[in-house]
Amino acid sequence: MIDVNTFLLMFIYILCSILLITLIVLVVKLINTINRLNGIIDEVSVKVAKFEKAFRIVDILTDNMALLSDKLVDGMSCFIRKIFYRKEKRKEEENNE
Repeated sequence: MIDVNTFLLMFIYILCSILLITLIVLVVKLINTINRLNGIIDEVSVKVAKFEKAFRIVDILTDNMALLSDKLVDGMSCFIRKIFYRKEKRKEEENNE
């Protein structure tokens, strides 16, 4: 007859074998999933790089437009300041005479 110790030892071996087989299957599935995710991440990286180039072009364009508008506003304000400065200077000269 089989005693209890031998039976429990066989039962533990069977459970460990089942656990080992289950872990191997799960690891293989996990490896396949990670490989698919790496492919997806690579595709997303390529598409983001394309968008980054487009955003860089838009950024350069907006910077140049802002520079142009700043120069235009500065030029107009200098022109207006000169007009009013001349009028104030003429009034001071007339008051001095």
